[in-house]
Amino acid sequence: MLYSRLTPAAKRRAFREALAGPDLLRLPGAFNPLSATLIQDKGFDGVYVSGAVLSADLGLPDIGLTTLTEVAGRAGQIARVTDLPVLADADTGFGEPMNVARTVQTMEDAGVAGIHIEDQVNPKRCGHLDGKEVVGLDDAARRIRAAVDGRRDPDFLVMARTDVRGTEPGERGLRLAIDRAKALVDAGADAVFPEAMADLAEFEAVASALDVPVLANMTEFGKSELFTAEQLHGAGVSLVIYPVTLLRIAMGAAERALDHIAAAGTQAELVPEMQTRARLYELNDYAAYNHFDANVFTYTP
Repeated sequence: MLYSRLTPAAKRRAFREALAGPDLLRLPGAFNPLSATLIQDKGFDGVYVSGAVLSADLGLPDIGLTTLTEVAGRAGQIARVTDLPVLADADTGFGEPMNVARTVQTMEDAGVAGIHIEDQVNPKRCGHLDGKEVVGLDDAARRIRAAVDGRRDPDFLVMARTDVRGTEPGERGLRLAIDRAKALVDAGADAVFPEAMADLAEFEAVASALDVPVLANMTEFGKSELFTAEQLHGAGVSLVIYPVTLLRIAMGAAERALDHIAAAGTQAELVPEMQTRARLYELNDYAAYNHFDANVFTYTP
């Protein structure tokens, strides 16, 4: 009932412990708190909050237009309803290194288990689009050092994302990504998110070169093939995100439903495809609220 039974500190410790274990952690992207409760109900290992999803939810392109307040607010809404650890996309940290430190503390207060900070220039672009630019290594490292220095809970995960692979073709791009990932780990990153890997061998090369967990981004319509969890685990990847999958599925269904209503004049034929009221109430723990109210606060004359 109400919010998570676990404190943010407990979820962060559990996330760290799970990352140190042998299993691949799977984190689907939640587009709202209700979808986060569904992710937990289905037995996943964590919840991801995507900057692209949050931007889209606000009717904006994913080019760094969202603010720290908006991202922390939605991440906090999601984190408080689930016992799972929440990893959030913090873009480039919302400013200069001092802003990055503030971002970490704000996200700690929001209850998330960790964030990733990327090395793109502002305004940033979606990681699987062409034409990206990254800042110099010194600037990228300063962002990570500021994040690490800013955190108060040592279990809060600071992940470095590098987009440098997408700026150079072939083997040179992969080598640049590995070298930069190593430097960002030296700057204090607890884990690495190498964006837009071309194939499974590239994930394996990055994971083999590092002593920290590596994340794989399995986003649809992107640069990477949609590998299975088993394939990624075999390549040494520690956690995988499915950032926009649920939003795309939901919006696809919504568009088809609107087309049907416009054509048929009724939603009657769509009812079998809908989540039932009973299932919604189950996810929201409606019965527990009724029990609490009936046994504590409902006035019986």
